[in-house]
Amino acid sequence: MVLSRAECQDLDAKDPLGGFRDEFSLPPGVVYLLGNSLGALPRRTPERVAHTVETEWGVHLGASWNTAGWWDMPQSTGDRIAPLIGARPGDVLAGDSTSVNIFKVVTAALPLRPGRRVIVSDLDNFPTDRYVVEGAARALGAYEIRDIGETGRSLEDALGEDVALVLLSHVDYRTGAARDMAAVTELVRAAGALMVWDLCHSAGALPVRVGEADFAVGCTYKYLNGGPGAPAYLYVAPRHQDAVHNVLSGWHGHAAPFDFEPHYRPAPGVRRFATGSPPILSYAALNASLDIWERVDLSEVRAKSVALTSLFIDLLDDLVDPGLGLTLATPRDPERRGSQVSYLHPQGYPVVRALADRGVVGDYREPDFVRFGFAPLYLRYVDVYDAATALAEVLGEELWRDERYARRLTVT
Repeated sequence: MVLSRAECQDLDAKDPLGGFRDEFSLPPGVVYLLGNSLGALPRRTPERVAHTVETEWGVHLGASWNTAGWWDMPQSTGDRIAPLIGARPGDVLAGDSTSVNIFKVVTAALPLRPGRRVIVSDLDNFPTDRYVVEGAARALGAYEIRDIGETGRSLEDALGEDVALVLLSHVDYRTGAARDMAAVTELVRAAGALMVWDLCHSAGALPVRVGEADFAVGCTYKYLNGGPGAPAYLYVAPRHQDAVHNVLSGWHGHAAPFDFEPHYRPAPGVRRFATGSPPILSYAALNASLDIWERVDLSEVRAKSVALTSLFIDLLDDLVDPGLGLTLATPRDPERRGSQVSYLHPQGYPVVRALADRGVVGDYREPDFVRFGFAPLYLRYVDVYDAATALAEVLGEELWRDERYARRLTVT
């Protein structure tokens, strides 16, 4: 039986994560279902950034590289991210963007499998993953990219003795479908290849365990609420850290940067993947959010995520006539989805815009995906009820037909 709005309010009153909502700044009257694209602003972030600007920079100036820990930000921030992906301190480095980090780990990993000249990629990955792999293959030369996903080829069919590396997303950015990380990693490693995971749509949304994976990358501006352009991160398994080389070998990754040697010597461990000066103001914003995440029980996050996404699906099953063109694209089995629910609709773009005018913020992805991200730290059950009701109204009354919604705006 589908819950009523009053029953959703009762669930909110008992929610063990309910208190975290007050730690975020959310516009009044808005149901924000876009945390899978850009997380909400933590209330303490402006204060933290202001302190970094006004005191650490404004008063202490260059001394803050030491006194405020600026120099160590890539590692110290990486250590705070590590528990969120099931890694150890010292195995994660925060910095650069996801795209740059993909390039770093792919070009570092491939020489570990000499003689193997195939990279397996998924056409269902976020496009930057495939674009960067193309660039890495060109830069290193003589590598073939073997695609799975839209080609109809399975991962099992793609693997072989010629495969050096596999790059896959843990959670599909369009459908929200989640892979079994442990099972896929075991399959890839059994074939003698290296496993690289893209965790952009999973860290902060569900418990992640990198396990036996060789490398991983991810962003922090989605569910981790680091802010637009927040530093990304990369993970390198301990067994590889002193065997790999960062092709973007910059001063910050040198073994002894203040010796100012003329030639590069890599720093020990994951620090060798540092390249240029860390963006300190962005680290300040990210660390304000990580203050919250250090107090969060990830099992409670996952339990609420499953409850919210299931509620949304159940409500729409009940409220929307099957003839209105809305088709679920996300797995119904909660074990097979992240913290996102996506639907297909032939008029997806104007539907999303009509919803936004009614205070429900989701987004659209080509060719006809309507996406909704469920961030358990600040989303309520009653928000889910209101969003589903609004979507049913937009579809049932064909409010998306308003000509204002036809013109394309930039959708992030």
